[in-house]
Amino acid sequence: WRRWWCHRRRRRRRRCRRRRTARPNDRLYTDNTYQKMADAAPARGGFRGGFGSRGGARGGRGRGRGRGRGRGRGGKEDSKEWVPVTKLGRLVKDGKITTLEEIYLYSLPIKEFEIIDVFLSRSLKDEVLKIMPVQKQTRAGQRTRFKAFVAIGDSNGHIGLGVKCSKEVATAIRGAIILAKLSVVPVRRGYWGNKIGRPHTVPCKVSGKCGSVLVRLIPAPRGTGIVSAPVPKKLLQMAGIDDCYTTTRGSTTTLGNFAKATYAAIAKTYAFLTPDLWKDLPLNKTPYQQYADFLEKTSKTGQRIIEL
Repeated sequence: WRRWWCHRRRRRRRRCRRRRTARPNDRLYTDNTYQKMADAAPARGGFRGGFGSRGGARGGRGRGRGRGRGRGRGGKEDSKEWVPVTKLGRLVKDGKITTLEEIYLYSLPIKEFEIIDVFLSRSLKDEVLKIMPVQKQTRAGQRTRFKAFVAIGDSNGHIGLGVKCSKEVATAIRGAIILAKLSVVPVRRGYWGNKIGRPHTVPCKVSGKCGSVLVRLIPAPRGTGIVSAPVPKKLLQMAGIDDCYTTTRGSTTTLGNFAKATYAAIAKTYAFLTPDLWKDLPLNKTPYQQYADFLEKTSKTGQRIIEL
């Protein structure tokens, strides 16, 4: 009887411990949940702040700021026509530049995310890697904001990573998606052995570092798959790499640094010049020089100047 009673008491304690450790914010978010967060109107709540009035959930305001839910990416703001403000944007909108590789060839900086939408809008997919609360101690108390890590790629040689911090989860996700589009880089793929079929792995050993995290990508034979942790695996899949070995060092539990180090390693695939890229190429005019007359006749608002 005593053994039965001790066993029952042990089970009861275990159950109470589980109830104590379970928290409402530790739920698993799916891609659909993140999509709903980004599409919904900003609403206070989520992780509760400290003593200050900025961080936590406030009562008496209702949801949002009187505009209701559903004002997301498909609202009135998206229906406006894109008016480019940079020279590159004007050339892209007018059809002078037809591929993204033309921009990368001349190392032209992309400062408008709509340029990426023009070329990769159909094939581009984004995924929220993590949303974490960050706090700052102020005179009034703790100020809580949300930091979002978003990876973006077309699984065909383009990858981007965006990090954004904001008071609202939806705003942070939206901002991270825009920054990820602005940071899209080309990915060079190669072969492990004989050059048969399509390129399937990284062309050479490359490494990237962020903080204490070091990520090294090593070419792998066809059919190996991506041998890595979940975070680099997701980024490599979105970049269009099918087979790859990885080695890591440092504090890989820090997801932000882990993702940034992997992104830096993938971006280095075009930084390393292999012998087949040593040949001399003729220096052509940049798009700015080639279409100088068009840019002179076009104002910054995208409207052509009428010659009197």
